[in-house]
Amino acid sequence: GPGGRTQPAFVGILWEAAVAQLFHPAMNTIARVLIVGVPLFSLIGGVALGYGCNWSDWVTYKDEYRQQVVPFSHEHHVKGLGIDCRYCHTGVEDSAFAGLPPTKTCMTCHSQMWFHSPMLEPVRESWAEDKPLQWVRVYDLPDYVYFDHSIHVNKGIGCSTCHGDVGEMPLMRRVVNLQMRWCIDCHRNPEKHLRPENEIFDPTWHEPPNQLAIGEKLLVQYHIQKDQMTNCSVCHR
Repeated sequence: GPGGRTQPAFVGILWEAAVAQLFHPAMNTIARVLIVGVPLFSLIGGVALGYGCNWSDWVTYKDEYRQQVVPFSHEHHVKGLGIDCRYCHTGVEDSAFAGLPPTKTCMTCHSQMWFHSPMLEPVRESWAEDKPLQWVRVYDLPDYVYFDHSIHVNKGIGCSTCHGDVGEMPLMRRVVNLQMRWCIDCHRNPEKHLRPENEIFDPTWHEPPNQLAIGEKLLVQYHIQKDQMTNCSVCHR
């Protein structure tokens, strides 16, 4: 037309024709799917990745050994010497905190044996200066979580349910992730973990084949009310 006013329209027609030759019509549908799908997939993938990381050993410190002021071996003291948990963790039956052994407990034996061992220098120094050893806690719950050792052991939950077989640990490590879901699973079905009173402090205890039948009887014996075990206020006070 005059002044070339139809040239843009003509160029557009040529461009559409060229594109039609290069791309299949189905590409329109694929493009729409990608426009919607990529952001949606990224969102779902990000949520799944975050959820997975939250349960990973890297976040929960599961199976990670902690560097201690003294390389205390539960394997030697528990399995080798047969020392009961309560000898060092004196508050486990009547206190929320199981307790860490004071230097006096260590020196009960080590003032007589291995006294000059270089490994025990921090213990001797603590004893001489009357300063407690600075143990690093392996199991450390957030401040907003209430946990009472005494109620668990007095209701039939054994030490190794949470701490594992410490008699096989030259150095102490966390064997469970301590995530809320792990706690809730036990609170919903405590009969899977309940033990007789004389088995609670046995680190080598394993659930027998008829554990559920035994657990159902122990629920009654220990006066455990399952319907109240998952109430938020049990752990969050």
